[in-house]
Amino acid sequence: MAITGKVALVTGAAQGIGRGIALRLAQDGADVALVDLKPEALHAVAAEIAGLGRRATTFVADVGDREQVRAAVDHAARELGGFDIMVNNAGIAQVKALASVMPEDVERIFRINVQGVLWGIQAAADRFIASGQKGKIINACSIAGHDGFALLGVYSATKFAVRGLTQAAAKEYASKGITVNAYCPGVVGTSMWVEIDQLFSEITGAEKGATFRKYVDGIALGRAQTPEDVAGLVSYLSGPDSDYMTGQAVLIDGGLVYR
Repeated sequence: MAITGKVALVTGAAQGIGRGIALRLAQDGADVALVDLKPEALHAVAAEIAGLGRRATTFVADVGDREQVRAAVDHAARELGGFDIMVNNAGIAQVKALASVMPEDVERIFRINVQGVLWGIQAAADRFIASGQKGKIINACSIAGHDGFALLGVYSATKFAVRGLTQAAAKEYASKGITVNAYCPGVVGTSMWVEIDQLFSEITGAEKGATFRKYVDGIALGRAQTPEDVAGLVSYLSGPDSDYMTGQAVLIDGGLVYR
C-alpha cells in the first residue's frame, strides 16, 4: 500500500464520490480526515474507515468559507499527526438555461466549486510549506471542465475554472515539491446525478431517468461510472507513482461518446 501512514483530507466526504475516495485511500493505508456539512453521514464513513483498520477524524465545514477550510486542515494535522494529501472533492451541480441564471445562482456555485477548491489549495500548500514537506493536492474537475454542456453552462464554467486553478497552482508550487492535479469524472451513479436528471426532466419535459440513460448510452464502456472508478484514479494521484505528474486534469469517463 503506497500511501501507508500518510494523512489525507477529503472534502465532500459524507457520500458519493467523496465517500468512495475516502474509503479507497483508507484501503491504501492512509488515515483520513473527513470534511462535509453532514455530521451523521461523516460519522458513518468514519466507522467504515475504522473497520478497515485505519484512523479517521471528522470535521464539519463549509468549503466556501476560507477560514473553515484552513481550520479543517489544522484539525486533520493535529488529530492524525500529519498532513500529506488534500482532495478538494466537494461540489454542487446546477441545471439551468443560461437565460434563467440569476446572480445568486452564480454566486452560490462559484463559491463552492471554485472558491472551495482555491481555499483548499491555499490551506494545503501553506501547511506543506510550513512543515517543509512535499505534498499532493487533488481537485475535483469534471468532463464538463473539458466540454461545455447545454443547461449546465455555469456548472461547466466552474469546472473549466478548476482546470485553470489546477494548472496555475501546479506551476506556482512545483518548486516546493507540491503536485497539483485534477480528476474529471463523467456520468457517475450518485445522488448528484439523480438531482441533475430530475432538473433536466423539469426543464425539458423528459421522462425521469431519460437524461441519465441518454448520457450512459454514449459511454463506450457501456455502463455508468461508480465512485470506486473515480477513487482508483485519485488513489494513483495520491501515491508516489504520480510524483512526476502535475497540472493535469485527467478524464475518467469510460470513453463517453457524444451523440
